[in-house]
Amino acid sequence: MSILVPEGIQLSLPFKRSIQHHIDLIPGVVQPNKPAYGMNPMDTQRQVEELLAKGMVRESLSPCVTSALLVPKKHGSMRICVKSGAANKITIKYRHLIPRLGNMLN
Repeated sequence: MSILVPEGIQLSLPFKRSIQHHIDLIPGVVQPNKPAYGMNPMDTQRQVEELLAKGMVRESLSPCVTSALLVPKKHGSMRICVKSGAANKITIKYRHLIPRLGNMLN
């Protein structure tokens, strides 16, 4: 099964910006190492290679790993499911939310 991409969708990732998003982790906490979903390794490898070749994903520099899975929808396109509960437990919870860009520009 090939990954279907709708017409008009940008087939590459945006360029790296001078400011990158960063999530602070609790110091000294062991990072979760959860097993991946029970999916055929050949399908997983094929999906990753196809997305890398299209330029839609790139290697992560994050020290924390979360499980991600591409699931086919009824009409044939793919939906990504990310299981990030274990990673959420080790992030530093800040009192103030990140401001919205629109509010900052006003």
